[in-house]
Amino acid sequence: MTHPPISSAAPPGAGPGLPASAPPRRTAFAEGVERLRTAATTEPGRLRLIGAVLAALIVAFGAVTAWQMADRAAAADDVLHRSQPLSSGAADIYRSLADANTAASSGFLAGGQETAASRDTYEKDIRTAAAGLVNAAANSEPGSPAEAAISKLNKLLPEYKGLVERARVYNRQGYPVGGAYLRYANDKMQDEMLPAAKELYDKENTRLASDYSDATPYPWAAIVLGLLALAALAWAQLRHYRRTNRLLNHGLVAASAATVITLLWLVVGHTLARAGLDGSYDHGVRSLNVLHDARIASLNARGNENLSLVARGAETIKVGNENYDAYYYDFDKDMTALGKGLAQAARLADDTAGSKPVAAAQGNMQVWKDRHADAREDDENGDYEAALAKVIGPKNATAECFDSVDNNLKAALDQEEHEFQQRATDGRDAMTGLPIGAAMLGVAAASGALFGIGRRLSEYR
Repeated sequence: MTHPPISSAAPPGAGPGLPASAPPRRTAFAEGVERLRTAATTEPGRLRLIGAVLAALIVAFGAVTAWQMADRAAAADDVLHRSQPLSSGAADIYRSLADANTAASSGFLAGGQETAASRDTYEKDIRTAAAGLVNAAANSEPGSPAEAAISKLNKLLPEYKGLVERARVYNRQGYPVGGAYLRYANDKMQDEMLPAAKELYDKENTRLASDYSDATPYPWAAIVLGLLALAALAWAQLRHYRRTNRLLNHGLVAASAATVITLLWLVVGHTLARAGLDGSYDHGVRSLNVLHDARIASLNARGNENLSLVARGAETIKVGNENYDAYYYDFDKDMTALGKGLAQAARLADDTAGSKPVAAAQGNMQVWKDRHADAREDDENGDYEAALAKVIGPKNATAECFDSVDNNLKAALDQEEHEFQQRATDGRDAMTGLPIGAAMLGVAAASGALFGIGRRLSEYR
């Protein structure tokens, strides 16, 4: 039997004994694109694609709104309950240290007649500063500059107390070396402790400014997404009307209403919050900073006035070709700073409750300067006892003026603190519920859009 010859020719692309090669398989992405292109050629496919895009835009709008407003609300709460109280706490540490130094010099001048009130003031200031340092340490970040300043103050505070106690002991025993110890304690306070306290105060103010900058910017990403979602919903409803001649699609209308409500809530709520927070800074924090600086200047002035009598001309400073008593020279600088601070505080005060104590402090300062000039004249003429009586005496002394300045500044600080609390609370409360509300409205709007598209799809089944 004869068989036909077997051809040796192989199919193109196949080797001997191998099947023909299959066409290369497309990627999953390419296949997905092809399916979408095919679906988009039919009306049901186009509707499904429109529904998916609408739902994605609305959900993104709700999610970004919730995220951005949650961050801003948290920053506003930090301004109210964390950074501003810590800033004021750092200012209190500085004020307490300066006041303790003033009380120590006043007690030293009184010698054996140091009053219990003067001693209690010193002890209270030291306790206040120590407690403030504990609170600041608990809220400082490890390795931060604020932590370094706190550690330095915690180390220097007991050293300062030791020097003051030695000065008191020697002063009660009538030894002149007591004055040297007090001046050494004052140098430690002025050159090391107060600069560290000022650094801590500056760092806390930086943190406060950072929280304000996190709380007040407009949420542009959420606003843009909201406008895009509204534009897409408007286009979808217009398309629905043109193809069906039906005026409304209930699902799309509900989605549009929810999106409009969310967008209006976002814009109005954040605008009110921003106004409240800006007001708390302009009419609260700025005034508080100026008043804190003015109060510290008055404390430093009082301390230098006392120390000028303690030193009795032992400390001098050369300015140009002239020699001056170092403490009198510093007193004049402090009083200049106090005057500038009070003038600025008067300009910032926006109501009678804030301006009245500042005006009273300005009047007290002027009387203080006049009485100080008389006391300095007595001291420079060698009448130490007369000068001492005009500085710490029971009547018409500069001590009365300092106390009046300090009390009026405290009243002004309390008023500005109240105004800050009120405005910052209003700003924070304007964002209350907005993150959760935006998320819930976003889900509702997306559900409405899908429902509206679904009703349209049902007409093709």
